[in-house]
Amino acid sequence: MNRNPILIETVRMRDGAAPLWGHHVARVIRSCREVGVPPPRQLLAPVGGPDRVVRFAVSAGGVETTERPVGSLAPVRLAVSTVRHEPYPRKTADRAVFDRARAEAEAAGADDGVLLVAGGWVAEAAMWGLYWWESESLCAPPLDFLILRSVARQRLGEITPVTERRRTPAELRARPLFVANAARGVVEVAVLDGNVPPPDPRIGELARAFWP
Repeated sequence: MNRNPILIETVRMRDGAAPLWGHHVARVIRSCREVGVPPPRQLLAPVGGPDRVVRFAVSAGGVETTERPVGSLAPVRLAVSTVRHEPYPRKTADRAVFDRARAEAEAAGADDGVLLVAGGWVAEAAMWGLYWWESESLCAPPLDFLILRSVARQRLGEITPVTERRRTPAELRARPLFVANAARGVVEVAVLDGNVPPPDPRIGELARAFWP
């Protein structure tokens, strides 16, 4: 483990407020305790201004804050990556594996790369968590794959139960599929490795319900 980890929180601002702020604060405090970084004495919620993403970098040296635009909300084109997933249970600045997967995907004409764990199971994308419908169940990869314990997943679980499933990319081709993160919310998947997932109105319903 990195002896000087930098913990990251990317916080979406909507209509002058941070609607998922409580989730972000709880996660950064938990992560600080787990990796031995002193929790910030005071982490104030950003307020006002246009819709944007505020990035907090928390380390033993304190907290640094930057801002960026929200980014595209268009359906995402995914490609399965040759880069093997490595444990990433906490959101940190150590993202070299994800950077390689995303660069590989972009070189192939996709937006993001899907990383697999041993056995060929889907883990997560470089920038997104992966979700799909199986009958009436909203599903996601198991957390014991050591994927990110994301704020988006926690929020989705407040809307509807999330069932853990081990699936290969081939098993997801016929499933209604979407991605989510705490910066951009719920976004449909346009393509997974050249295959177009079937549409499902529940994805749009989740997208609208995501922001409290």
